[in-house]
Amino acid sequence: MVSKTEPELILDKDCPVRQVINIVGDKWTLPVLYVLNQGTKRYSEIQREIPGISKKMLTQTLRRLESDNIIKRKIYPVVPPKTEYALTTFGKQLIEPLEILANWAWEHQAELKLICDRRALTESNRRQKSTAKKLKNPHKKTN
Repeated sequence: MVSKTEPELILDKDCPVRQVINIVGDKWTLPVLYVLNQGTKRYSEIQREIPGISKKMLTQTLRRLESDNIIKRKIYPVVPPKTEYALTTFGKQLIEPLEILANWAWEHQAELKLICDRRALTESNRRQKSTAKKLKNPHKKTN
């Protein structure tokens, strides 16, 4: 495997690794890609298979992935309207590295849970301190 992760490349804002993380790193992209990796799906099927996703977020995620050429949308001229979503060739090529990342995550799930719990606690403490500061000085503007 050719490694292109020299520090100067990773630090570059145009680094392809950083670009991939930017593309797939939001809350709903990975679940959508997982569902579409199982095959072509209609909107309602995707929504049904992803617990907790709102119509708004599913629509935004599908539109973004389509504009990124990761998924394709096919509209059938029938009544009622029928629309199907599927991975593009480019999107299918993304699945294997994501599966490698997923396998790594499962192997390290205990450590990852500790990290996430610690981050959540740190964020909660930061918000509490900010709220307490605002209560002490309610008329002071904060940036």
